[in-house]
Amino acid sequence: MVSDPLFKAAFPLQDDVLALPVTDVDTASAWYCEHFAMIEVERYDEPAPTVILERDGIRVGFAVNGADPSQDGAAIRVGGLDALRAELASRGVHAGDPRVDENDDGSKQTVFFVVAPDGLCYYFHEPIGDQGPCATHSSRQ
Repeated sequence: MVSDPLFKAAFPLQDDVLALPVTDVDTASAWYCEHFAMIEVERYDEPAPTVILERDGIRVGFAVNGADPSQDGAAIRVGGLDALRAELASRGVHAGDPRVDENDDGSKQTVFFVVAPDGLCYYFHEPIGDQGPCATHSSRQ
């Protein structure tokens, strides 16, 4: 039986969700494949070493681009936030406590944060209630 995908969409916290800054693409690929259950789908050497990973059809990329990972990350909209949090814990990932955030438009979502060893911050969020396909991410972005 195939379960519903947990990753629904990804948005950059800074510039580009396909070029999040890291110091080594091999290390990034190995960690995210093991801990976030992603798979490597593309790799480039130019213009900068880059690896693209995917989960549930959602792509996130990592590049050696000289930017500071501690100042970047991604907001990832999910379906089944509690299931994802439990899965990440079973893979050795420390996730922050869940909380409810409210957007400027009054819509709400349940969220938790993960800071990966490379310093990138992930804002996992799931809309509360039926907000339709346009419900994306908090005003944190």
